[in-house]
Amino acid sequence: MEQAVPHVVVIAFPFASHAVKLFRLARALAALAPAATFSFLSTASSLAQLNKQNVEGNLRFVEVADGLPPAATSDAEAVPAPPNPMMRLELFLAAAEAGGVREALALARASAGGARVSCVVGDAFVWMAAEAAAAAAAPWIPVWTGGPSALLVHLRAHALRDDVGDAAGQRADELLTSHPGLGSYRVRDLPDGVLDPNIDIPIVVLFRRIAERLPRAAAAVALNTFPGLVPDDVTAALNAELPECLPVGPFHLLPVTGNDTEGDPYGCLAWLDSQPARAVVYVSFGTIISAWTRPEELHELAAGMEASGAPFLWSLPEGSWPKLPAGFLERAKVVPWAPQADVLRHASVGAFVTHAGWASVLEGVCGGVPMACRPFFSDQRMNARLVAHVWRVGMMFDEPVTRGGLAAAVSLLLTGEEGDGIWGRMQELKGKAAGSFAPDGGSRENLHKLANIVCAVSQV
Repeated sequence: MEQAVPHVVVIAFPFASHAVKLFRLARALAALAPAATFSFLSTASSLAQLNKQNVEGNLRFVEVADGLPPAATSDAEAVPAPPNPMMRLELFLAAAEAGGVREALALARASAGGARVSCVVGDAFVWMAAEAAAAAAAPWIPVWTGGPSALLVHLRAHALRDDVGDAAGQRADELLTSHPGLGSYRVRDLPDGVLDPNIDIPIVVLFRRIAERLPRAAAAVALNTFPGLVPDDVTAALNAELPECLPVGPFHLLPVTGNDTEGDPYGCLAWLDSQPARAVVYVSFGTIISAWTRPEELHELAAGMEASGAPFLWSLPEGSWPKLPAGFLERAKVVPWAPQADVLRHASVGAFVTHAGWASVLEGVCGGVPMACRPFFSDQRMNARLVAHVWRVGMMFDEPVTRGGLAAAVSLLLTGEEGDGIWGRMQELKGKAAGSFAPDGGSRENLHKLANIVCAVSQV
């Protein structure tokens, strides 16, 4: 019988930076398997944000429904206001659960000339792909883009609720030593909603659905980390809960063909060239978090940066600029966007003030830059705890940042014996990250293993 050509569908979650990460993974897999066909599925707005230049020739794009109501087509009709981000999330998830993912797979097959879908690789947030893949008789390979420890928490949520119950407040600083893989974390570090089974906001429900599907439906799970980064007990606990776990990250280092530069429209790198080595503080809380930050905390951040005396570069969406102190923009280097991975690799950057999103933490590690973490929600508290108390390559704010607290953190990271120790430990982590995609690196080996899994097809 003739061997079919693999047709791998990669489904992105079209919010925050999820699609960018899945796109990088899809490109790396397509480069490793040039004879296979790869269909990358996401919404129109998500696809529009991707850099699709110099993309592998066997990778195609398929637009899927976003769940939004159709826009008005007549001049006499009122054009509805676009939904807020949370409503967009709810609409997308509802459409995906109502059959949108199955329809997307059918659309991908049609756009590929009728080629049967042989494997579904999908962001774990699009958990509905498990059922859609099963209906297409294709294996499902979910991709977890966040921190591995947070994934373990969601898988162990029932046990954590049975243990902690409604005593989270009284036990906030207690270490979770009775839960394998979680002994380095405190109760207060757990993601929002894990301990309350009655919370039904979409993002909390989403994590519960993921935890239900992954252990019983996944053929393998791709992780955005590299072997040896997270503690061994976390890795062992995940392997006990899930089918084959493959650390193939950091995703931003995945090898792809062609030029993949982000550009630098605001001259961040040129400005950094004029600064002393290991002197600049880079500040970024990401695009979503910045909108959540209270004006008073932005004021404290700005005052703290100026009080530190260090030169700094702040990547802050323009919508938050009016919240800054009067005259601050004239005195500081503030930009709407920065090529973060390139900035963190620059020799002049000596500290990173971050929300501790997992992608940012990984970019900080790869750049070898110590971090001051101000987490807000989701897995960020666990990531910050990892930075400050497990790896010991930075520090963590448990409360909103004050000007004095930030100035002290910058001083600690940039100067003195303690700062030198933090810097040295971070350089060791940086070396491990760089080795992950060396010829014999663990992530490179796992990426090849993943490519073999997703491109395996049955005889037809």
